[in-house]
Amino acid sequence: MSRVYDALRRAEQAGVNLSAGPAAAPVPEGPPLNGLLERIQEIPYTPNPEAHMIDASRPEAAPAEEFRALRTRLNHMQSLQPIHSVIVTSTSPAEGKSFSAVNLALAQANISGNLTLLADFDFRRPIIHNMFQIERSPGITDYLLGKAPLHQVIRKIAGTSLYVMPAGEAVLNPLELLNLREVKGMLTQLPSVFNWVILDSPPLLFAADANLLATLCHGTLLVVRIGATTIDSVTRAMQSLCQNNVLGIIVNGARRGELYSKYTYYHSYYYSYGYRSGDKQNEEPGEQQGEKREQPPAAG
Repeated sequence: MSRVYDALRRAEQAGVNLSAGPAAAPVPEGPPLNGLLERIQEIPYTPNPEAHMIDASRPEAAPAEEFRALRTRLNHMQSLQPIHSVIVTSTSPAEGKSFSAVNLALAQANISGNLTLLADFDFRRPIIHNMFQIERSPGITDYLLGKAPLHQVIRKIAGTSLYVMPAGEAVLNPLELLNLREVKGMLTQLPSVFNWVILDSPPLLFAADANLLATLCHGTLLVVRIGATTIDSVTRAMQSLCQNNVLGIIVNGARRGELYSKYTYYHSYYYSYGYRSGDKQNEEPGEQQGEKREQPPAAG
């Protein structure tokens, strides 16, 4: 059973209310979204080799399995209540929130027709544009400052259902910018176009940005890192969030042996016989002998 799935289940058993939907609120005026998708520029998928992003062409990789398990869990929650916007955050820097947000978005977008928007709301230290090797601007801040229309700050990743909205130009007052009514209007209306809107945000204990964004989204995922995140940090982070808004916890930074050992028998059997796409002709030389390739470590 997946470590990510286990973490989400433990969060549910710990008393996090997963049945309560988002509180009803008046829908603020937002941007016009008619014909939005048709006007968005499509760009090639050129991931940064050092970003440790999951590869859809290698479904046997254990990291991909972990994020597919997380995707399945969230999609089940969505079938029970209206969850379409999720903020991914952490207690402190370097715990893997951006890594988790990006790979969750990629996993969701690998489902045909499952339109997914990945938005970089970490205006203080944005990194998503580097992971996809795209321009940082125009982005979210450019839209909020009235320097670019919405369709120009979103890019569609070719060959997928993934759309990316980078942070935009640097600003001196990120929290004040997030308090603009345009932010609430945008986050309220985007789920009418995208099935999933996934936000990357600053760490909870280092800025108030994530707490504000959590009140504007349907749910929150908290990322913790083994060997780095302390119990005190998690406690303080959970206290700063609305309990009904926390969907669960993603455990990041497992050792290679801890993460892959449980898949060794299954993958060496299943994929060595070429079942990757149901055709034995798809076998690769190393797989015919049951060999297992080394995978990159889970990035922080």
